[in-house]
Amino acid sequence: MKFLFDLFPVILFFAVFKWGEGNTDAAQAFGQQFLSGLVSGGQVTATQAPILLATAIAIIATVLQIGYLLSRRKKVDGTLWLSMAIIVFFGGATIYFHNETFIKWKPTVLYWCFAAALLFSQIFLNKNLIRIMMEKQMSLPDGVWRRVNLSWVAFFITMGLLNLYVAFNFSTATWVNFKLFGGMGLMFAFIIAQSLMLSKYLKEPQ
Repeated sequence: MKFLFDLFPVILFFAVFKWGEGNTDAAQAFGQQFLSGLVSGGQVTATQAPILLATAIAIIATVLQIGYLLSRRKKVDGTLWLSMAIIVFFGGATIYFHNETFIKWKPTVLYWCFAAALLFSQIFLNKNLIRIMMEKQMSLPDGVWRRVNLSWVAFFITMGLLNLYVAFNFSTATWVNFKLFGGMGLMFAFIIAQSLMLSKYLKEPQ
């Protein structure tokens, strides 16, 4: 359930973009009505409307996520705060400059922030963030914990590079598909592969 909650803005981004692609006139009308005051020049074209509307919805969805958690007096993960800051900045720039380049950089910046946090914590703070999150489920030697942490660093760096490759070598529609299905699929594959390698360390239920 938490996984779907975390994916909520991405799913809405995908759905709104696909709707805008298939209904360009309606998308332009919506964009002109609701976004013209936020766009430099005040005009939203039919070509720009799908990505601008999808970006606006993703920003709203992320803010609503945090608002929902705060209203329920639940803890808001630092990753969600970071995601909101990045989507507001890069999404806002996308809408204002009506330039999809900014939103295409957003996943890469987020991935690389995750990688930097994991690496910085391990090297300079002597804290293994992956170990902190997972040590209740398994017991690993210190050296294995370091390798697991570094494997996540490498994964996030690779995902950031892959996002840029798809974003700037293929169409926006292809990138939107990759953002949801490709990113999610690769994340699942990585987690499954790592889980199989670490399965012997899983703690037996008491």
